[in-house]
Amino acid sequence: MSPPTPRLRRALLVLTAALAALLCALAPLPAAADGPADTDPADTARAAGDGPADWTARPAGGGADRDARPYVYLEGTPGTALQDRLAVTNSGRAPLTVRLRGDGRAGAWIGFAADAVTVPARTRAEVPLALTVPPDAVPGDASGVVVADDGDEEIRVPVRVRIGGPTLAALTVEDVEISGGTIRYALVNRGNAMLEPRLAVRADGMFGTLLDRPERPLPLELAPGRRIERTEPWPDAPALDAVTVRLRVTAPGGARDEAEASATYLPVAPAVGGGLLVLGGLALLGSGAYRRRRTRRGDPEPPGAESADDRQPTTETRPLVKAGPLVKAGAES
Repeated sequence: MSPPTPRLRRALLVLTAALAALLCALAPLPAAADGPADTDPADTARAAGDGPADWTARPAGGGADRDARPYVYLEGTPGTALQDRLAVTNSGRAPLTVRLRGDGRAGAWIGFAADAVTVPARTRAEVPLALTVPPDAVPGDASGVVVADDGDEEIRVPVRVRIGGPTLAALTVEDVEISGGTIRYALVNRGNAMLEPRLAVRADGMFGTLLDRPERPLPLELAPGRRIERTEPWPDAPALDAVTVRLRVTAPGGARDEAEASATYLPVAPAVGGGLLVLGGLALLGSGAYRRRRTRRGDPEPPGAESADDRQPTTETRPLVKAGPLVKAGAES
């Protein structure tokens, strides 16, 4: 077995760098900033009464602005037609033409006395509307909006419909994930009633409870069939631990569900240092095993290596010559 070559040493260095990069990738990332995850798309447009100063649209009735209804609310059984009115006020100095349409589930059931209405300057007009509940509508709550559009801007008036019959409140919490200092999850209304969810959060680590937030109401209304994604901040998440996060959601009517997720928090620097120590230890063990095996098998030393005998000092020995009798020069006669 030959000793490690320069190519093998370079391969070990590349492997070390790859392990360090992998450990960095597995470390928790900083928590992402919370966005408007629970914003209803139907609320992104200008709400009733919050439009330009020269015109407004809102449910009719209520007198002064402070007493105006915040949304159109109707109740009925499947197959019935429900009546209401929409008030459009033109405070400007020129006539105003507004087009009307329904949007969303309940909005699709709405018909207007006129799809477009022209309101003179400094005048208020009330437009009748009729909402027909489909005969096969499921009992419970339905929602939608009435959209008033003048060509430049639009106002969206919420519509809430309570359909007679037995209701079912069902709520699930799904897709729980932990990312650094953020807990992500989704809420889904599985029933036929409008829900106002409440949330409780608990996190347990290896040595006890790390987070325990009691149940609190969430700032949203969840319509039947609607799914919404939300985030829960956890700014003091641990740096080194194995945690399990549990979410519990409830809503009036008996709706309840729980879900959990697990994560391991590992600091980047200690992880990289530990990986390098492991690689170094493996390299030392491999080198020692190679030398012991070479010694047992009597393998020749690699070129350029000195043996123990080569390193010992040597003394030169010469054969001893026994002195004989001296012979005189010349021959005897």
